[in-house]
Amino acid sequence: MLSHSGKKALVRTLALQLLLPIFANAAGEDPRQQLSGQSPRWLSAIGQLSVPGLKTEQGHATHHTERCSATLIAADEAPEADLIVTAWHCLEAYRDLSKRITFTLLPGSPAPRIISARPVADGGSMAADWALLRLTEAVARADIPALALHPGLADTEKTVLMAGYSRDTGVGAGGRILSYDPTCRITRSNAALGYSDCRAHKGASGGAVIQLNDDGEPLLSGIISEGDGLQDSRFVPIAAVRNALPSRLSPPPPPRR
Repeated sequence: MLSHSGKKALVRTLALQLLLPIFANAAGEDPRQQLSGQSPRWLSAIGQLSVPGLKTEQGHATHHTERCSATLIAADEAPEADLIVTAWHCLEAYRDLSKRITFTLLPGSPAPRIISARPVADGGSMAADWALLRLTEAVARADIPALALHPGLADTEKTVLMAGYSRDTGVGAGGRILSYDPTCRITRSNAALGYSDCRAHKGASGGAVIQLNDDGEPLLSGIISEGDGLQDSRFVPIAAVRNALPSRLSPPPPPRR
């Protein structure tokens, strides 16, 4: 016969067993996929960004390397690309301009391409969490299909794809491989900020929000700012970056209907 304390322990165990399916359903299965030979080739335009920085902790400056994601961009007709976009907060601790920021395309492959990058412009705060950098070497689009930019705001009635180097130990594999949520949705958006139900973890910051146009072509529609690892992520629409872009990269927005 169970003691009083034993009965209480049994009740707690049964209650937990009943609640576990609820917790599992709330979290849901991870919808992300890992980059593979079956993935769209244009996902190779999203690379890893490594930013050396200094952070102040308890009054002391310490060296810190920020590891984020970034996306190679180009105009539709351009044969090569030398600009990348990422999140501002990935560069927030970058102080020493003599230190090298690196952008790595196809990391983990037999032939990764590592290129230095220099900041060009940024939003200046989490309220405008974007940054533009120029590579020291241009990348031929025949090798890596750099993404064209969405001319306006992504259509909230259509799905988007969100991709980055999430550092979770699940699908993200510690940030060693690109992971992407292939068909998620924007929940609300304006010219400065967007929210979605896409899944992204730390490390995906600076990654890409992509929407296909009517011809099935991928358009960079936003820059990942942050995600909770479940079904709430924030991004900066590419429209917020438009004024900082060279004219060749900034198509006029579509006419209002």
